Amino acid sequence: MQNWLASAFMVCRMFRIETEVDKVRAQLLRSRLRDSDTAASPILRSLRGTPAEREAPLQVWALDGAGGLVGGLVGHTWAGWLHVTCLWVDERHRGAGLGSQLLSEAERLAVAERGCRAARLETWDFQAPEFYQRLGYEVVCVIPDYPPGITEYTLTKKLS
Repeated sequence: MQNWLASAFMVCRMFRIETEVDKVRAQLLRSRLRDSDTAASPILRSLRGTPAEREAPLQVWALDGAGGLVGGLVGHTWAGWLHVTCLWVDERHRGAGLGSQLLSEAERLAVAERGCRAARLETWDFQAPEFYQRLGYEVVCVIPDYPPGITEYTLTKKLS
């Protein structure tokens, strides 16, 4: 055991570990990870060179008569999936179906214009997990205490 620990320590000492933010290295790391993942997965390999390979932004906005923002959805599509990053409706307009309309339009665009077959999103327990479930989303992951005192849900839905 002692020899193994000494060997492991010596191997680690051959590298310098840094914690700085470095955009160039981060991009290089993402590129290398994408290349190694593509080499390891026939599914990801089949995406190479297709429109589904790249993340494409998808945004839907709700504006009042004066052009003010009263709601919106921000997300992207990738690999046949819609990923909803943010969905927000002004408090004054909640309960009137605006959130459902925004999500429905994003799903419609994802299917009709981008060929998506499924959607995913994350929400916290105090936000709207029940709202998404009423619209056909299913909870596939629950992370308690993320952040501390809050539960995060990941939900998915098959689109057609």
